[in-house]
Amino acid sequence: MGIIGRIGSEITYLRAVGRALARTASLTRHPRHTLGDFVRDQAARHGARPALIAREQTFSYRQLHERANQYARWAGELGLEKGACVALMMGNCPEYVAVWLGIVRAGGCVALVNTHLAGRALAHCLNRVPCRHAIVAPEFLDAYESAARHMQSWPQPWISGRHSGARSLEDGVAAQPPADLVAGELPALTVDDPALYIFTSGTTGMPKAARITHYRALGMMHVFSAMCGMRGNDRLYLAQPLYHTAAGVAGIGMALASGGSAVIADRFSARRFWDDVVDNDCTCFQYIGEMCRYLLEAPTSHAETRHAVRFCTGNGLRRDIWRDFGTRFRPGRIIEWYGATEGNVVLFNLDGKPGAAGRILWWLDRWVSTRIVRFDVDAEYPVRGADGRCVECAPGEAGEVIGKITTPRSRSVQRFEGYASDADTQRKILRDVFEPGDAWYRTGDIMRRDERGYVYFVDRIGDTFRWKGENVSTTEVEEVILAYPGVRAACVYGVRVRGHDGRAGMAAIVCDGEIDLAGLRSYIARQLPAYARPVFLRTMGTLATTTTFKVLRADLRNQGFDPRLAGDPVFLDDPESMTFEPLDADLFGRIEGGEIRL
Repeated sequence: MGIIGRIGSEITYLRAVGRALARTASLTRHPRHTLGDFVRDQAARHGARPALIAREQTFSYRQLHERANQYARWAGELGLEKGACVALMMGNCPEYVAVWLGIVRAGGCVALVNTHLAGRALAHCLNRVPCRHAIVAPEFLDAYESAARHMQSWPQPWISGRHSGARSLEDGVAAQPPADLVAGELPALTVDDPALYIFTSGTTGMPKAARITHYRALGMMHVFSAMCGMRGNDRLYLAQPLYHTAAGVAGIGMALASGGSAVIADRFSARRFWDDVVDNDCTCFQYIGEMCRYLLEAPTSHAETRHAVRFCTGNGLRRDIWRDFGTRFRPGRIIEWYGATEGNVVLFNLDGKPGAAGRILWWLDRWVSTRIVRFDVDAEYPVRGADGRCVECAPGEAGEVIGKITTPRSRSVQRFEGYASDADTQRKILRDVFEPGDAWYRTGDIMRRDERGYVYFVDRIGDTFRWKGENVSTTEVEEVILAYPGVRAACVYGVRVRGHDGRAGMAAIVCDGEIDLAGLRSYIARQLPAYARPVFLRTMGTLATTTTFKVLRADLRNQGFDPRLAGDPVFLDDPESMTFEPLDADLFGRIEGGEIRL
């Protein structure tokens, strides 16, 4: 990039950050202006303009506000006290948003429940955030009731939609006046009060309930709207679950904050994605990286280049598919960002630098302090220098990303509001980092920064492992394997081998038909140093993922390279035959018994 291009890039960041800081500053100046007030103001401003659009239901700004008022009054009649929690287990629809906006308007908070959970897994989440009531869509009632025997207390279920029976929600809500709430109906709320509990994905452990205050939710809405340059005539297509932060708060919020519209799909479908975008006149969409890969793998669609999309935004778009995605679908600007539901670090890549998760801006340090510090892979903890302080990484050096935790009234955009569990909260805080008494949020992500501040994702802590005295990035090995013809999906992880230090690399792959294992092994040997090459290979029909397409790596790691636990073909990289040889129970026993050294 030439000097003129660099100047233009800096101006782009300056303008976007200026907009974001101006909008979030108002949250501190007006601490009693909560989510309900925000929706009321937008309804007064935009009235009949569409706010939320779906196949079966559409709300204008005024209708959304009125429907939320009905839920607020219903919650009041229920005797819901300030701070009391209601679980919400519904699919993607405009009503979903009206439910939680109404309940938080009444002073309650809402736990957004993953609709794919049942039994013990669902009970674990509900036990983390005790609720007296739950709103459940009819199609999820069986799954909800399957958790009953594992629950510490049983939230009273209310069945959403048209449903016969004493537990039906619709009649009680429909009977409430839609007019704005008057002073006597409104609790004394501030932006510091809790609004939502959103559960982390649990890919490396059990889900935790992240605490989302009115301030944090409004901050996400305004920051994402400002940084992406969302306009009042934009329509944002959302195909991710609304119980996750990306779509349910940031996506919905950036549309509402700009006066635009959110088009809500019931689920992601690669087959109908572009038809939905075109049919609904969408000008932007939200993605996650794996979603982009699925779209690239889908057959060509007439609609994929007939759209009017001017930007797409999301996270996890891998460098190996970035250019192909942009070339084939021409989605205008690709705005990649990095952040977490509970985290206080958010980074944006506004100028489409392929592979960069975002950018750390030195001139923003006065308001937002983000650092990358040296990290000990074996200890899974940041390194301390001779003075007892953490050591900041040089450009090109990989380390953990941390964000300075600020007090509620001081540079409050970097507050860390933690989890429902205080123990979970304290485990994410790093203290006395650069000076006595300071506190920083640990993202748990390993990244590297270049000279201009662009940051590149390396691995999640716990995914990087050491083998032969070297650190191995699972993400970088996956990118190499995915480039081999016929490999459709790959997950790399380290496995324990008795008698060996560190963890040996293992790759689980999904292939399109038969694959040439000798050719794959030869290709990997050319692309990677010896210590980074997978020692074991597992071929699978599919990789289990979360609803946001994150591979459940911990399950694969726990099964290790034992073919009896895997239940799939497992292979050993044999340096003599220079191919992946089948690994059976006898060969597994010889490796574990020390007869064969790796």
